Amino acid sequence: MYENIVEYYNQRAKEYDKVYSIPAEQNDLTKAIQIFQNLFTSKNVLEIACGTGFWTSQISKTATSIYATDINETLVKMAKERVSASNVKIEVADMNNLETIEKYDAYFGGFIWSHILLQELDNFVINASKNLIANSIIAFIDSKPVPNSNHDKRRITKTDKYGNTFQARELENGITYSVLKNFPTKEFLEQKMSFVAEEIQYIELEYYWILISKLK
Repeated sequence: MYENIVEYYNQRAKEYDKVYSIPAEQNDLTKAIQIFQNLFTSKNVLEIACGTGFWTSQISKTATSIYATDINETLVKMAKERVSASNVKIEVADMNNLETIEKYDAYFGGFIWSHILLQELDNFVINASKNLIANSIIAFIDSKPVPNSNHDKRRITKTDKYGNTFQARELENGITYSVLKNFPTKEFLEQKMSFVAEEIQYIELEYYWILISKLK
């Protein structure tokens, strides 16, 4: 069993995109793509944890520009192969120590909130606001704990003293990782974002939640 989330995603890279082909979740994906394309129209977007660039490629169709980042070099390489749009720049960067020369008017994190330790969320939210101008859009999407799905809360194998929950995930290579996967409530999300944002909107889909807010 392994705790290292960076190593987990490095090992999972080749099979990562299979999460976007789950039949039951296609309706949610279609709705989410439309929401974000509308939301980020004509925006200069800072994206964290871009992974293989799935959301980057979708958002780039309407955004003015995207600076997409991920700490994992393997995933960044795959994202660059997927997205060749001239309005997109993709680089390896640590979201916790991200200092940009430019300032952005939108921020996006896809399926990263659930992998942040509860005791580190306050700093995570504050860091999200550092490279943005006033009134910027901040948006996240992540998994709901849906029974009998990939997001089933019953798959949790461990809970630590802070309330963080972990799932045992076996990859195609046979290695099993203990992966942090938290399932926040609507009220918890709103409370955390209220430190830096206002006009907080929670959108509930069947398998995903979306949180949209405006930087104070």
